[in-house]
Amino acid sequence: MKRAFDIVMSSAALVVLSPLLVPVAIILRCTGEGHVFYRQERVGKDGRSFGLYKFATMLKDSPNMAGGLLTKKDDPRILPFGRFLRATKINEIPQLLNVLLGDMSLIGPRPQARPHFDVFPQHVRRAIAEVRPGLSGIGSIMFRDEESILAKCGGDEHGFYVQDIAPYKGELEIWYTQHQSCALDLLLILLTVWIVLFPKSRLHLGLLKHLPKPNSTVLAEYMELGQAEEEEMPDLPVFEQKAV
Repeated sequence: MKRAFDIVMSSAALVVLSPLLVPVAIILRCTGEGHVFYRQERVGKDGRSFGLYKFATMLKDSPNMAGGLLTKKDDPRILPFGRFLRATKINEIPQLLNVLLGDMSLIGPRPQARPHFDVFPQHVRRAIAEVRPGLSGIGSIMFRDEESILAKCGGDEHGFYVQDIAPYKGELEIWYTQHQSCALDLLLILLTVWIVLFPKSRLHLGLLKHLPKPNSTVLAEYMELGQAEEEEMPDLPVFEQKAV
């Protein structure tokens, strides 16, 4: 049922968004380094690698430059038009092709590059590999502005990612695999659209109750900033942690 939903929705979205995708491709062709799409190997279901598609937002050889696979805020490798694409998440739209091909689902754990996947503890890798990775999901929603979070680490982005961000991402993805349902997937789709329109919103913290808490002080402070906000979205279910 989920796979059928993915096929129908990704096909419809590609058709509806095609008037937007064509101009974006032309602008990238003319203003970037001549490449429109970026294909990166990511880890998918059962631990198999697949090529994830994005609109190119960075210099062509950026993975081999200083910074590697991590992208910092105000990263000099990001193309001028790429900043707009990343801020609006338009650069992620080509992954609808991955959904249509069966590499990904609309909602699921965010697919990681192999070096980032290998940072997860074994029990996290095992849980993530049991489901298709998602175009969006709980990890994408919670870390929708990861570049800004990395900017708070004091300079050691890689160490901060390995010691703070990756463990918490792993716990969030395990939470999703333990609670996944059609209702939760629909809620995460709505929240994805909501945070694209309202990036500073913390509505998800009110609707997704009892998410795992981060051990990192920086991440805990980041979450607590939003818990003081009172926002309402009517008629949406609230999901609570249940004993497993």
